[in-house]
Amino acid sequence: MNRFGIDLGGTKIEGAVVDSARPDRAVCRLRVPTGGARGYDHVLSQVASLVAMLERESGVKRPAVIGIGTPGVIDPSAGVLKNSNSTCLNGRRVREDLARALGTGVRMANDANCFALAEAMFGAGRDRRVVVGLILGTGCGGGVVVDGQVLDGLHGIAGEWGHNPVCGETTPCYCGRSGCVETVISGPALERFYGKLTGRRRSLPEIAARASRGDRAAGATLRRLRAKFGESIAAVINILDPDAVVIGGGVGNLDLLYADETREAVLRHLFNGEIRTEFLRPTLGDSAGVFGAAMLTASSRSEVRREGSPPARRSR
Repeated sequence: MNRFGIDLGGTKIEGAVVDSARPDRAVCRLRVPTGGARGYDHVLSQVASLVAMLERESGVKRPAVIGIGTPGVIDPSAGVLKNSNSTCLNGRRVREDLARALGTGVRMANDANCFALAEAMFGAGRDRRVVVGLILGTGCGGGVVVDGQVLDGLHGIAGEWGHNPVCGETTPCYCGRSGCVETVISGPALERFYGKLTGRRRSLPEIAARASRGDRAAGATLRRLRAKFGESIAAVINILDPDAVVIGGGVGNLDLLYADETREAVLRHLFNGEIRTEFLRPTLGDSAGVFGAAMLTASSRSEVRREGSPPARRSR
């Protein structure tokens, strides 16, 4: 059986046809630009065009249900998309409108949830019962997977650690609040911090390289990342106590997040005398979102687990 997964991003839309017998491999994988500046209807038409292209390239007819990962989440009470940085999607009935455009059923989840699901089932978090997947890059998103099932929550916001407050921080966030995790340790936030110290604009990879050469401002920027990440993720671990945290996104490429010093920074805020939670790099790269979207179409939790090889219960 083949599944279709769509990862609807701010700049590109990726689609894949995935064989359920090998859910971590794409039979066909294509991309088109999102074109959000051209409006809501254009984005819908791009998704429809991409699905048609996948059919032609793979020779596989579109299934009865297609999985789609989106920025933002569907408000369970109103049925409209909210919290999307692709603002033309906000307040719209995206799921229903895409179902009409595609002529199929649509199952939809936040893109971070799709990332977390894929990495939990057949990526870095495989064989762990409780997995938190973080996207730490331009923004800070997250998803939670327990026994192969994504947690959505009553309001559809489960896993949104990027909008928890950080002690002592006051930078305004696009969400209307101040001092959110995203305003402190996202890539742009760290670059702004370095810029305030030096008056120079540099990318995060440049900052990391300069820190290794003794640049004091760069070193201070990375120490800030370590300290604030430790505080931020400890709050999540205190509540969920996960087996593993998988860190995607550009900031997640930095080695320091996996170092012993960072684990010590987490432990300082943890309601426990030791930390056994694993901090893992993703193994599926930028494919995780589209594979996770395809897995949304599994008809039951047992089917998801069967296809992804069920996570074993680990002794703690």
